[in-house]
Amino acid sequence: MSYYFNKTISLPFDEAVDRVKAELKKDGFGIMTEIDVQKTLKEKLGVDFRPYRILGACNPPFAYKALLAEDKIGTMLPCNVIVQELAPSQVEVAAIDPLASMAAVHNPDLGVIGLEVREKLKAVVERL
Repeated sequence: MSYYFNKTISLPFDEAVDRVKAELKKDGFGIMTEIDVQKTLKEKLGVDFRPYRILGACNPPFAYKALLAEDKIGTMLPCNVIVQELAPSQVEVAAIDPLASMAAVHNPDLGVIGLEVREKLKAVVERL
């Protein structure tokens, strides 16, 4: 079982980030965190790195259900989605597979929630 699913799209990087956010929103996900890895690595280490963004996506109703089922599941939230430039106008989008990330938690209630979130995230990536 892979821990993510991905797709490469032909868009400039910033447009790809905007499109990913828009598609996530269609399925009820908001962006709780956004990390500009390229900028952070430049500031902290003085190194150049390709455009790379980590989006912390959260679907509040599912997060709430997961927290009710397992109070420590917040250690695995939000669901990360990465957007990285592979070449000019070639951008990879990858999303965590919540079932894979929750496999270590032995709580059957989470499996049902994880499956629903997985299908939503997978649909987002496929629509890009």
